[in-house]
Amino acid sequence: MGSAAELAAAVLMMLGFPCLMLAALVPSVPAFAAAAAVTYLADHYLHRKGSYLINRLSKVRAGLSIRFLIRQLLLILLLARLSLADNLIYYGAIACFIAFYGLQAPHGALTTLIRNRRKMPVATRNVDLASRIRIPDAPPRALLHRAAEKMLHLDLAAVAGILLAAATESAVPGFVGIGITIILSTSYVLGLMPYVRGRKIPPNAEKVLDAVDGWLREYRPETVLYFSGSKDSAYQVNMWLETMEQLDTRPLIILRERVILQNLAPTTVPVICVPGGVHLMNMDLSTVRVALYAANVGKNIHLLRVPTMKHVFIGHGDSDKLASVNPFSKVYDEVWTAGRAGRDRYAIADVGVRDDDIVEVGRPQLAPIQTWQGVPGDRMPTILYAPTWEGWDDNPGNTSILLAGENIVKKLVAADPAVRVLYKPHPFTGTRSPQAKAAHQRITALIEKAAAERAADLRFTADADVQAQAKAELVRIEARLAELAGGTEKGDEAEATRDGLVDVARHEEIARLRAEWNAAYWRSFPDWEHRVITGAEPRLYDCFNVSDAMVSDISSVVSDFIASGKPYAVTDSAELGVEEFKRQNTAVRAAVILSNSAAELGELLDAVRSPDTDPLAEDRRELKRYLLGPDEPKSIDQFNSAVKQLALKAETRNLGQTARVAVGGPDVELADAVPGQRATAAGDEGGINAG
Repeated sequence: MGSAAELAAAVLMMLGFPCLMLAALVPSVPAFAAAAAVTYLADHYLHRKGSYLINRLSKVRAGLSIRFLIRQLLLILLLARLSLADNLIYYGAIACFIAFYGLQAPHGALTTLIRNRRKMPVATRNVDLASRIRIPDAPPRALLHRAAEKMLHLDLAAVAGILLAAATESAVPGFVGIGITIILSTSYVLGLMPYVRGRKIPPNAEKVLDAVDGWLREYRPETVLYFSGSKDSAYQVNMWLETMEQLDTRPLIILRERVILQNLAPTTVPVICVPGGVHLMNMDLSTVRVALYAANVGKNIHLLRVPTMKHVFIGHGDSDKLASVNPFSKVYDEVWTAGRAGRDRYAIADVGVRDDDIVEVGRPQLAPIQTWQGVPGDRMPTILYAPTWEGWDDNPGNTSILLAGENIVKKLVAADPAVRVLYKPHPFTGTRSPQAKAAHQRITALIEKAAAERAADLRFTADADVQAQAKAELVRIEARLAELAGGTEKGDEAEATRDGLVDVARHEEIARLRAEWNAAYWRSFPDWEHRVITGAEPRLYDCFNVSDAMVSDISSVVSDFIASGKPYAVTDSAELGVEEFKRQNTAVRAAVILSNSAAELGELLDAVRSPDTDPLAEDRRELKRYLLGPDEPKSIDQFNSAVKQLALKAETRNLGQTARVAVGGPDVELADAVPGQRATAAGDEGGINAG
């Protein structure tokens, strides 16, 4: 529904139109002007906010053009009710609005044509296309951004002038306003025309694709990370970017949806977004030997059909969820898991994935997680409560927030000896369930109240100078980050593709500044202060590193936290019982299992305060090896080794195929086996008839 302010604006706007009609019928020029102002302002506010309600209004046939047309028709009605039907301003108003709407058609056609012509068949980052093809600058943002809204709002001059003419009984203000509206509208249309002809048009699809192929032949990518998905799934590819940057082979990222490219985190790896299946299948990927897939989706078939490379499912997390043993995984040459647990999951699931095709490579993404060395003697323990969200159904096992969250927090803030509580909920918490949202708000209130009480307690002291210095550091870093981010966004997709080469120095400085920001953030408040942490920063792994233990739910968060070796607790919100809960969920086998009452929290706190007597310490070490593999060699080294070995298998296969053709073996259509051949079936988007 949007925010309360957006809902209020929508209500005011919709109520404004009946008021306009009443004002026209009465008739009352001041009342009409006031109601018109409300509808204009509310409409503008909703568009500026990009409100979801604007889209909903269109669905009920109250779209943008209809709203403006109704207001103009009611203005004509007002003039008639004022007995001005024989006045020149009446005919001028009718002629103005007819001409005004006559200009809407060429305006809409031009904006659509410009956008379509500037939509590239492929969009790229870190790929040098500017030296191969000429891509002109994007039109000024003022011309295309919210173009329909801007064009329609040009009637404001005419409406204001006509109302003033009606109030003063002088046609002069009306015709001045009409003239301004017609001149501005015509100028807007004329201003768009240069961008549909001549050198302001980007090259056609064939030239762009040839340029990309030329770059591919020069770059010669060897390992591809392939991804397709919705906007909300961008995190699944983002988690692999740093790993791709550390590969020993030449990496390339291939995306299938523009929305994923828009939400891709900064990276130094070349990125090609190819929405069209035929365009992808025609792309010259003949040097690629290993393709990595982070998700099981239908569009994977467009690359899976290429036999000259080996295909690997690497997934986007390690957990006991059914998605981790999807039967679709058997289409890949290999499936890479973090540790032995992943291999065993496939064996137990019996979905057709052979044990010989599973390779354990660790989790390179977990490298930033620091190993626990115990609680330093100069500070109190920190306990992280990081529950997952309520999910898409009402299964009580989805999240602890509903049944156990308040109990957990109450016991933690009342613990003796004292501990600090960090609460970092899942970003989706409360987005589907009002009950989960309310529980989250109550938990937040509990923590904020406890933090205020602790701050007022004379037993807890803080170094004001250190905090002030840290806060000043945060301001400095944030200003520099904003400066570095300024000017990096390009006018549109074509311009971003042309100028999308990464500035390595800028990229490295941003990474360094983010690390400095994280360190300053934790210094900016006392190390005993309870804290609610939302938003992207600080990141979850940063919270791991400053915590001594964690309470969470069944999710990949638990598997990741195990890398730290720190004590952790998991809530059995569905009340399966300890043994059944552990049987169903491998990641909790070394955890303190909490009931919804959170009565068992004392066991977790004891483990934090007395690591030497922690009964689960050895279980955690064994479980870490089982889930995530050994600490040595490092996971990135294991990953690189797996890539190298699989690339050799691909090369061996390709040499064998070449030899078969050379000696005149069985009839082999080598052209079908090599990517980069132009497809003959123009509509073969699904690859059904190809290869």
